[in-house]
Amino acid sequence: MAMTLAELTQGFLELSTPCVSDALDTMRIRCGCEGLMPIIQGKKFVGPAFTVEYGPIGQVKTGAGDYIDETKPGDVIVIANGAKTFCTAWGGLLSTVAKKKGVAGTVIDGVCRDVDVIREVDYPMYTKGHYMVTGKDRIQMLSYQKPISFCDIQVHPGDLVMADQSGVLIIPFNVAEKVLFSAREIDRAETLIEQAVGEGYSLKEARLKYKYDSLQRAKD
Repeated sequence: MAMTLAELTQGFLELSTPCVSDALDTMRIRCGCEGLMPIIQGKKFVGPAFTVEYGPIGQVKTGAGDYIDETKPGDVIVIANGAKTFCTAWGGLLSTVAKKKGVAGTVIDGVCRDVDVIREVDYPMYTKGHYMVTGKDRIQMLSYQKPISFCDIQVHPGDLVMADQSGVLIIPFNVAEKVLFSAREIDRAETLIEQAVGEGYSLKEARLKYKYDSLQRAKD
């Protein structure tokens, strides 16, 4: 029987992004969202992607943050803003509403503002920085809950987003259970290697004993 979303979420929360990244590497799936850093240190989350895409302002303007009303508790808002750093796609009001709705966190291929509010409401966010200039009349929302390109990674609504102090990665939902199984094997091997080294094994001996390199190697 397939694992539920809740089971997958809890399973990945018990692991680290490096471990899950290694598991995705064995499947030749590019997953890492380069350059994203936490606004608040120590925040970790896993949840289904609620995708949002922004683009340059056009002749027809759309609601900037109206999509927030459609999010559900546990969602992770994934905002594709083309790595823009000259204007923001997120601020204090959205942080306050998202926190109230129980959204797990937000990740942005771009920057945010109102960092003081984000920290005050204790809302988890990973971005490429922060800057005070508004996105109003500079960018507009193009779509939400559609496939997007985020940090050069394809993200579909419902894919799992995982973030911890090492960074942010995307887990395609259709392989999430397989990834979780592989990541657990890698995590277990790392624990056993640490124990073996504590018992007097060399690192090389311990890695060979628990076949660590083969666990991380891409499968044909």
